[in-house]
Amino acid sequence: MKRDFDVIIVGSGPGGMAAAYDLKAAGKSAAVVEADKWGGTCPNRGCDPKKILYHAIEVQENVKQLAGHGTQKPSPIIWEELMAFKEEFTSAVPREQKEGLTNAGIEVIEGKAVFEDQHTIVVENRRFTADYFILAAGQHAAILDIPGKVYLETSTDFLEMFHLPKTILFIGGGYISFELANIAHKSGSDVHIIHHNDRPLKGFDKQQVFELTQRMVQDGIHFHFSESVTEIKKEEGLLRVKLEYGKELIVEKAICATGRIPNVEKMNLEEIGVAYSKRGIEVDGFLRTSVSNIYALGDCLAKKQPKLTPVSSFEGSYLASLISGNEEQKINYPQIPTILFTSPKLAQVGKTEVEEQEKEEFKAQNLDLSGWFTYKQRNELLAEARIVVNKKTGLLVGASLLSNEADQLVSLMTLLINQKISAADISKQMMLYPTVASDINYLY
Repeated sequence: MKRDFDVIIVGSGPGGMAAAYDLKAAGKSAAVVEADKWGGTCPNRGCDPKKILYHAIEVQENVKQLAGHGTQKPSPIIWEELMAFKEEFTSAVPREQKEGLTNAGIEVIEGKAVFEDQHTIVVENRRFTADYFILAAGQHAAILDIPGKVYLETSTDFLEMFHLPKTILFIGGGYISFELANIAHKSGSDVHIIHHNDRPLKGFDKQQVFELTQRMVQDGIHFHFSESVTEIKKEEGLLRVKLEYGKELIVEKAICATGRIPNVEKMNLEEIGVAYSKRGIEVDGFLRTSVSNIYALGDCLAKKQPKLTPVSSFEGSYLASLISGNEEQKINYPQIPTILFTSPKLAQVGKTEVEEQEKEEFKAQNLDLSGWFTYKQRNELLAEARIVVNKKTGLLVGASLLSNEADQLVSLMTLLINQKISAADISKQMMLYPTVASDINYLY
């Protein structure tokens, strides 16, 4: 039976886009279904707009470090102008992403996809069939189920907030809270962060998280650890936030960043046999769901890999190759770097902890980099690295980095790990000096 398309992709985020373009290049007929903004979360209301706001903070921080050493104190952030600048990028994204697909000869379908059977979806009362489907539906913010939850907003609302509130609360101790709280505070807002235990940013190095948190406290951000929000009331335009142990906070805005939920609702997945849990869609090593012709990728997956844009794109290209017959092996992820865009940045890749029973195999070294020229010439007082090496091979296997240059360094470290480049080989290379790259020989 001839179907409408070889492949239909549900979701137009980076992963879905990568799959669509690669499938088209391989000669497959493809369509992309989108129920929201074309391009997905990252360019519309995620990493890209966040990074535009963060860059202004980064510039301000660099000037602040050299205040009294040749520069004056930085000018305050003009939030409305910064948001207008952000809009120059994000407002064009849906149109550009949709036009890119159309110009490439990929069908675009707008609306919510609902499965009728394993080869058929219905979108706005129109039926479409395909040999294969790729679910790239992403995820959305979770909202606490508490009295007054109607007053809670999300990261999406923050990134579209054209007037910065004088006081703002972030609920949750993950990377979204830390990043947006840093931006809000550096832009002039009085910021509070609430976390239900005393261990925020659980996926990052504990000691470096502690030092980052202390820096944020010194800057003026208020942390409330081992606390939970129990109720929110609105009074005279302000929010009265009640905490579990009796304390109350009065703020203008409250941002809920307690986790994200895979977009699997109302797609009829359970009726056609696609297995999923609250963590996301279950897949095997080939990213295949419990229905043989339906695959899934990106943030809607139940997976151990970080839910990041490059990971989704990697999965999209893999699936395009698999479906096109150019790949037969299970997906093989390289080491994946992660980063927290705060002041300073916190980044890591690979193995960062060495347990007692692993000390014969791995060596971990903690380095204070603040005295190195790279950081002294910036007057950067907090700069650290934790380097983990395999004793037998001498190869770098992991790194955790806390500094304003951590993003540059972690990318270089990732390359060394994935390509298994030895310290001896690095010593034979010449890096520009003085740069972050020129420090590699002394780190590894």
